[in-house]
Amino acid sequence: MKKELHIFFTCLMFYTRIPCPKNIDHNPEYLNKATRYFPFIGWIVGSISFLTFYLFSFFLSTETAVIFAIITSVLTTGAFHEDGFADVCDGFGGGWTKEKILIIMKDSAIGAYGAIGLVLLFLLKFKLLSEGILLFTTDNAHLLIFLLFISAHSLSRLAAISIIFTHKYSRDDASSKSKPIANKHSWKEVFGAFFFGLIPLLALAFFQYKILFAIIPVFLTRYFLARYFQKWIDGYTGDCLGATQQVCEVIYYLSILFLWKFI
Repeated sequence: MKKELHIFFTCLMFYTRIPCPKNIDHNPEYLNKATRYFPFIGWIVGSISFLTFYLFSFFLSTETAVIFAIITSVLTTGAFHEDGFADVCDGFGGGWTKEKILIIMKDSAIGAYGAIGLVLLFLLKFKLLSEGILLFTTDNAHLLIFLLFISAHSLSRLAAISIIFTHKYSRDDASSKSKPIANKHSWKEVFGAFFFGLIPLLALAFFQYKILFAIIPVFLTRYFLARYFQKWIDGYTGDCLGATQQVCEVIYYLSILFLWKFI
């Protein structure tokens, strides 16, 4: 139990800015095992984001409360995944060879593709999440909105981390943020990731079964992104995982809206 807690806190420290016990470090062995808890981090980030939305919604509009919820999620993770998304936009937008793409993604400066990509990403998150929240007008509205938040964060993280289970790490050095977690994985990592990644979605689908079908477009997006990364850089990097999480989160919100309105 003590070891599992150490692994969990290692995961929490690596993927968020939430304070952890002083004895926790970036031990590569624990980081590799921490992938089992990565979708569970989505529970935490989603819960904090929802709490922010809930509190601000008492005296502000739904749209404004959503903005504060998005800001909170960014602050909680330190823009970890948004940074990866911006780097992928710059790398794949400006590079035409594997070497050039990897060099651009490693550069800490943000380019035009990254800046434009982030603006469009946040606009989509704001609009889709706002519309998604307005769908829930039942007596269980707050519970459904809470499940919407955590399922979006957990399922998108599952989609991202699953790439590690099926594809190879692209870089030959340790220059990417995912290098410590790019080693072999046991069934515990796979089972833990899928368990924590799917539970919130199943809970939300309990109230409206058709929401369960949102997993299809999310994992189709994951498939095509992984295929695209494989084609251009022969695998993935930490930035690719961050970009996958962000894109799949947006696709999830879009899928919820489509399923609710048209199915």
